[in-house]
Amino acid sequence: MKRTYPVVIEDTGEKYMLVRVPDFDRMTQGKDLAEAIDMAQDLICMLGIDMQDKEQGLPDPSSIFDIQLQYPGAIVTLVNSDIEKYRKAIESRSVRKNVTIPGWLNAAAEDADLNFSEVLQEGLKERLQLDH
Repeated sequence: MKRTYPVVIEDTGEKYMLVRVPDFDRMTQGKDLAEAIDMAQDLICMLGIDMQDKEQGLPDPSSIFDIQLQYPGAIVTLVNSDIEKYRKAIESRSVRKNVTIPGWLNAAAEDADLNFSEVLQEGLKERLQLDH
């Protein structure tokens, strides 16, 4: 589920920039503008996953023009969120897969003391051109 939410970013002049996500009534922070936007995206996606898991509806995004600025120098920007993509990226639980290989290959792999799960993971990552 893709949504775009407005966020308010305030440069406090301190170590971190404050980020307010009005539609979720939550705040986060970042060291600079890029990190502040990333943190807002993480916050929106994590809250969205939690709401989905609790079978709650996500808030509709407010119009960027309806956001009230409380501090001088604050900016309003839009942050894209793809909650399903984020969920898949953070999902790390193991999934059991049954595979079929020739008996001679199984015997050779066992003789070589190979870890089947590790070899399969490495092969899939290489085939899919994934870094992690």
